[in-house]
Amino acid sequence: MTDTAGILPHIVLDKGKAPHHSIIWLHGLGADGSDFVEVAEQMNLPVAMRFIFPHAPKQPVTINGGFIMRAWYDITEIDIAARQDAAGIQASQLEIGKFIAQEKIRGISEENIYLAGFSQGGAIALHTGLRHPAKLGGILALSTYLPLAEMMSQEVSLSAKNTPVFFAHGRHDPVVPYALGKMSAEKLQQHGHQVEWHEYDMPHSVCMEEISDIEKWLTRRLSQA
Repeated sequence: MTDTAGILPHIVLDKGKAPHHSIIWLHGLGADGSDFVEVAEQMNLPVAMRFIFPHAPKQPVTINGGFIMRAWYDITEIDIAARQDAAGIQASQLEIGKFIAQEKIRGISEENIYLAGFSQGGAIALHTGLRHPAKLGGILALSTYLPLAEMMSQEVSLSAKNTPVFFAHGRHDPVVPYALGKMSAEKLQQHGHQVEWHEYDMPHSVCMEEISDIEKWLTRRLSQA
């Protein structure tokens, strides 16, 4: 569905009446917004929550032979941290910024807006959330890494240092290496960000233990708010 002109097509799931909290949840490469709807449906949170699942635009992806698929940015090499598509990452940042603006228009305060994402979607959630000029409710970075890390110190907003980050990764991830995820979390911690690290005995996926931990983390954040 599309609520606002110029905003990406997306799925909306309202759990509870008149939610005052929102999560914008970004899928991984080649998937679409429906990827995490079932996960959201299973969650039991202490407040009404609006889940928003954008569909990334379709574009050719170099590493996949130029095949056109939903992607937040291009990937050119197996080493995903090399030769990063800065223009594509920044374009997706602008698109997600529109969703944040839409929720503000609906009356949701920025401290009640969360960004979440898996793999490529997690990279965009981190990139966008860390550059947002105001503190958000939190960032859920799942099986992902910090994109354009070398630009972080110049671009990260001071307010974003107060945005808590839930960082989770599988120890046997063949797509986004565990070491890259762990190094990304440590870099954020070194720069003074509030990072909670979780790791699981899984590949490039999501497991029930992780979903339970996400629910507990969100519940703590929502209860504090």
